[in-house]
Amino acid sequence: MAERSTIKRPALATSPLAEGSARSQIPSFMVMDVMRAALAHESAGGSVMHMEVGQPGTPAPKAARAAVARALEADTLGYTMALGCDRLRERIARHYNDWYGVMLNPERVVMTTGSSAAFVLAFLGVFDAGDAVALPSPGYPCYRHILTTLGQKPVTIQTGSATRWMPTADQLAGAVRQESVKGLLIASPANPTGTMLEEGRLAELVRVCRQEGIWFISDEIYHGLTYTRTAETALAHSDDVIVINSFSKYFSMTGWRVGWMVVPDRLVRVLERLAQNFYISPPAVAQAGALGAFDGMDELDANRRVYAQNRTLLLDELPKAGFENFAPADGAFYLYCDVSSLTNDSHAFARTILEETGVAVTPGIDFDAERGQHFIRFSYAGTTEDMAEAVRRLKRWSDQRRQA
Repeated sequence: MAERSTIKRPALATSPLAEGSARSQIPSFMVMDVMRAALAHESAGGSVMHMEVGQPGTPAPKAARAAVARALEADTLGYTMALGCDRLRERIARHYNDWYGVMLNPERVVMTTGSSAAFVLAFLGVFDAGDAVALPSPGYPCYRHILTTLGQKPVTIQTGSATRWMPTADQLAGAVRQESVKGLLIASPANPTGTMLEEGRLAELVRVCRQEGIWFISDEIYHGLTYTRTAETALAHSDDVIVINSFSKYFSMTGWRVGWMVVPDRLVRVLERLAQNFYISPPAVAQAGALGAFDGMDELDANRRVYAQNRTLLLDELPKAGFENFAPADGAFYLYCDVSSLTNDSHAFARTILEETGVAVTPGIDFDAERGQHFIRFSYAGTTEDMAEAVRRLKRWSDQRRQA
């Protein structure tokens, strides 16, 4: 029998094709890395209290799940239009009247594959390559990473206790003069701080954007999860803004990947063309569930009351474990804690906490590249029992450190 010939191929590692594109060289979304480490800890037999990821510990409301069950039996669940299901768009428009007293044409509602797709569509729809966009720091890291990947330039506005962890109109005007920014993206309540714009500042920021001829993008994903006062929508101050929201947080539907945008009339067709080419349509089954979720508001409000209990528990008990200095916890389900008295390396500190206590937290370096080494974020989206257990572990760990 003839011998088989052996073909030698170059090692893959030597090929430039293995390097990935230049635009792909962005940092990881660190909270997902922390979650992976937490799951590995669990797989190895450890017990983990999950305070790292901003994910409700509750399932989608029963009404959403029932709507999906009906759709699975009765519908083909094929493509919807790129802008989404008309019935869902109409229901979201009614939601704005119910919650904010804002009358909204349903044709301005654009359904998306989670809020993440909405950011991609918004950034592509109104900014060109090289355009600068202002973002508060600390802030949700994926804003920066998506902009960078699209060839745009994130410009961070440093916030802190002096500005109540939100950008001011003067800071925005300075960014326009110094960096020629083409837009501002802001979330209220914010991730990671949980802080909300105080009364009047949202209107002021919208006004400055209008005067400067730049876009105002409002991330309202944590609306419905507030504890000091009700959140405002940017649509109350102008129709010429872009609002982004999702069914992930208040509606407790993170894995369903369905979100929405409200945009000016002149952008609807722009975003429709982009959505047709990038996504074809949002998932039909997720849209069916989202429509049903509006019939589960009592259940969702009960979830919010649990978060409120968790917030109170942590604000009372975490200082006893040495975690004392928090940003104002107005909304969302986060506490952003200054741990500079405990560490100057939040990434290593979070890893130590996980390894030694089984409590998973997110290092602030994920949200603020310059000052985040002195901060960590606690998520209190889990059960009250889990939050209480996490505090017990952290207090016991703190006591052991003091005695060592």
